[in-house]
Amino acid sequence: MSQAAPSNVLNSRSLNILVIMDPIEQVNYKKDTSLAMMWSAQDRGHTLGYCQIHDLWLDRGQLMIDSQPVTVKRDPQDFYTLGEKATCPVSDYDVILMRKDPPFDMRFIYATYLLDHAKATGVLVVNDPSAIRDCNEKLFATWFSDYMSPTIVTSKQAHIRKFITEQQDVIVKPLDGMGGTGIFRLTADSPNIGVTLEILTELETLPIMAQRYLPEIKEGDKRVLIVDGVVVDFSLARIPTKGETRGNLAAGGSGVAMPLTDIERQVAEVVAPIVKEKGLMFVGLDLIGGRITEINVTSPTCVREIDDQCGTDIATDFIRAIESRF
Repeated sequence: MSQAAPSNVLNSRSLNILVIMDPIEQVNYKKDTSLAMMWSAQDRGHTLGYCQIHDLWLDRGQLMIDSQPVTVKRDPQDFYTLGEKATCPVSDYDVILMRKDPPFDMRFIYATYLLDHAKATGVLVVNDPSAIRDCNEKLFATWFSDYMSPTIVTSKQAHIRKFITEQQDVIVKPLDGMGGTGIFRLTADSPNIGVTLEILTELETLPIMAQRYLPEIKEGDKRVLIVDGVVVDFSLARIPTKGETRGNLAAGGSGVAMPLTDIERQVAEVVAPIVKEKGLMFVGLDLIGGRITEINVTSPTCVREIDDQCGTDIATDFIRAIESRF
């Protein structure tokens, strides 16, 4: 993706944009992608509102929002100002950015059902709520199984044990985790296979994912961003600390931005048009050794790290893609 035009080139129409996110006071100022999106939107002349998922509600079939106007600043000691909370119909907004972090629990799912009402009203919801609901970040990847390492999804120990015997070195993980939580590496001679699988599958009642371990993780778990069907030219390689299997930044990995390899671009270009068609305008594709591990659609991150290291302006590319819809 080419670098965006300077963010001071304003859009001709000012949009009213609602950002649904976790508590704004808790975001990581140095790394938060939602904050970068808000800066870019504001720089380009748009108006911002803020709320959390519990601020969405229905009144006789009409979606209402208990939201606050918000102004964002590039000051780590004072980076936002909230106005008074007020109730308004969703039609007061042109765009809703759904940037609530996982866990993808029933609260999250209920919020997507409510946001279906916003979409029906003509509000642009990014990412599309039904697509977020349908595209589980682990299971969605399995639709591209030719580009994955050998993978199974099951709740049954017998199937997973057979898979471990066949593959010898396997990663097992829950289908709803984030930030590397609940990920274990099991080899054929691991002494704790039984108890690990009992815990993860909740005694064979909950399906989990098992994948052949990819030693290329030592070179980084690569986050490739896709903005409105366009693949960003740089990935963020999240490199595990010594003795750690997981590269996730939340698990202590270090983030190093680098140009995409030919194989990474080839895989990303396969995924890009499909996620765009589904209404997923901002997607994080995770690759290890050029193989897909996950497709993140809820609130993908890593914009700030790539921008800081490569001079890109991905958040502005994203806002300009939204502007193109109007």
